[in-house]
Amino acid sequence: MSGSIGSRIDAVNAAVGRLAAWLTLLMVVVTLAIVVMRYLFGTGLIWMQESLTWMHASVFMLGAAYTLQADEHVRIDIFYRRMTDVRRAWVNLLGVVIFILPFCGYLLFESFDYVLVSFRIGEISRDAGGLPYPAIPLFKSLLLLMPVTVGLQGLSLMLQSIRTLRAS
Repeated sequence: MSGSIGSRIDAVNAAVGRLAAWLTLLMVVVTLAIVVMRYLFGTGLIWMQESLTWMHASVFMLGAAYTLQADEHVRIDIFYRRMTDVRRAWVNLLGVVIFILPFCGYLLFESFDYVLVSFRIGEISRDAGGLPYPAIPLFKSLLLLMPVTVGLQGLSLMLQSIRTLRAS
């Protein structure tokens, strides 16, 4: 059962990770369009420039859980890589319980009102010609999505660690 739940979580986060990867390609295309417009035509669009900043933030927010899933997150591997599978399972299990889940809960709690207010006031760009409503609140909603996906990926890692510990 836990393998099934973990597999589903992994599949969702892999799909979200692929979305983040495609978003980086879109960022390259938008950057190219901005440069061409500026240097060939002497013009620009503020909303397009702003969208780059938000896409960049989105790549990090959407890619966080996938990075954890792929075991590419920041970690001091000097000890971890030399550990047995059982010790790695303990490190992962404790890391999820002590760090990942509390951090995700805190971020979710702190971000909720921030995102809600953004929707309530109909937040738009501060710059004339910037991103219209609801772009800013939707981008800010990633502050809620990221801790959910990372927390779920932590749960998947925790279940995997428990399986490893039970098998030993």
